[in-house]
Amino acid sequence: QVQLVESGGGLVQPGGSLRLSCAASRLTFSSYAMGWFRQAPGKDREFVAAISWSGGRTHYADSVKGRFTISRDNAKNTVYLQMNSLKPEDTAVYYCAADQSLGIRTTPLGYDYWGQGTQVTVSS
Repeated sequence: QVQLVESGGGLVQPGGSLRLSCAASRLTFSSYAMGWFRQAPGKDREFVAAISWSGGRTHYADSVKGRFTISRDNAKNTVYLQMNSLKPEDTAVYYCAADQSLGIRTTPLGYDYWGQGTQVTVSS
């Protein structure tokens, strides 16, 4: 079945950087828009960033705009999230998701496949 596997999470100090990766298998990756979401304890899953199937369009949550960058490599079936200037409030489990629609969704509803998540902790 379709698999999305996130990696790259960890513990980082405030102001630091991390790059998350999400490797997809058993789907036509270049046909899917991809999104990153996050969920902190006791909170709903929230949108972080999304990228169109071609990589030509991106969209970010206001809370991460200017600090995070989403990108994809369709030859490697992988989507990335470069996170800079990390803040304690960025602490969460980060999930990637695949969406076969033509647009970019900013809500979890409608995404077809999800990864298992990777923990990001920003703390001194």
